[in-house]
Amino acid sequence: MLYPFSSKTRLRATLTVMLLVLLYSAFMISSVHAQRIQTTFDVKLLARGLSHPWGMAFLPDGSMLVTERIGRLRIVTPDGQVSDPVKDVPAVFSEQQGGLLDVALDPNFATNRLIYLSYAEPAGTAASTAVARAELAGDTLKNLKVIFRQEPKTVGSQHFGSRLVFAPDGNLFITLGDRGNQMEEAQNTRNHIGAIIRIRPDGSIPEDNPFVKDPQAKPEIWSYGHRSVQGAAIHPETGELWIHEHGPRGGDEINIPQPGKNYGWPNASYGVHYSMIPIKDEHAEQGYEEPIYYWTPSVAPSGMLFYTGGLFPGWRGNLFVGTLAGQHLIRMSTSHNKVLSEEQLLQNTLRFRDVEQGPDGAIYLLTDEPDGKILKLVPAEKQ
Repeated sequence: MLYPFSSKTRLRATLTVMLLVLLYSAFMISSVHAQRIQTTFDVKLLARGLSHPWGMAFLPDGSMLVTERIGRLRIVTPDGQVSDPVKDVPAVFSEQQGGLLDVALDPNFATNRLIYLSYAEPAGTAASTAVARAELAGDTLKNLKVIFRQEPKTVGSQHFGSRLVFAPDGNLFITLGDRGNQMEEAQNTRNHIGAIIRIRPDGSIPEDNPFVKDPQAKPEIWSYGHRSVQGAAIHPETGELWIHEHGPRGGDEINIPQPGKNYGWPNASYGVHYSMIPIKDEHAEQGYEEPIYYWTPSVAPSGMLFYTGGLFPGWRGNLFVGTLAGQHLIRMSTSHNKVLSEEQLLQNTLRFRDVEQGPDGAIYLLTDEPDGKILKLVPAEKQ
């Protein structure tokens, strides 16, 4: 369904919490003018009616693939038309945090039409994160093949991860979670719990993976000691993988995971357990890697983007992170693997599950709600 916007209905005012609450609760106003430190922008509603949308990826024609956590994959056109569900998507374990998660295009999508889906894969009463690739043929997936399965499958419906990011060398990073009730296993490289995975697009293992010659470790592992990683992006200048992960009560982290390194969970965190049992915040003293940045109290980050487009010159090179509990969008300036500043945009509005840059240079957001929306940030029109 198309949701058109008229300049006559645009509210020309400084963005305030009250205006945003009214906007997003009723959607009677189609665009909002916002003044921030570096630039002004309008927020437009592109589409709605999605059930807890989770991930998105842009097709060459400007349309986007959007996953819904309940197990549906949609195609949304640049003008906001939402397709019927794509056929032959794999069955998912759809409970609480489980379901159909991220989507990514193959680097050679224009010629091979391959896409990648991460999802909670069921096995009886148990589940774990899996990744499948398939050919997108119109409104159908063909030749679907599972290229990775998190081992072991466990009972529970929390902390599946999971983002999919292709590195400049063509390898695929998969972010995972500790499955909630398996947190101690995040320190065990004999399984995939709480790990970042690095594989080739066909599921084979790169020869330079850090544990490939260790018979006591899973060779797909890139780094470990993570809690639940729901944001990942490649730095546009260094080519390094950046991630963020959920802490318990506090201690959400940004890390730049290095091969074979241990990031400390659950033995080190800048938060405390939900039971209020304290956790040592010393990382390096225990032999773990320190995060480059963390949030206490938690903002529950989800989605991650380095902005490289031309629509917002003042934001070029900035890092954007959506938040769930925080209900805002974070803009961060960085330099030499350090976060220099943080600004909160769209404060006290909605749970933002993903943030992506479109081929048009606009910033797109997915909202985590039963009536999930696709929002589009564009430069404010001049009066």
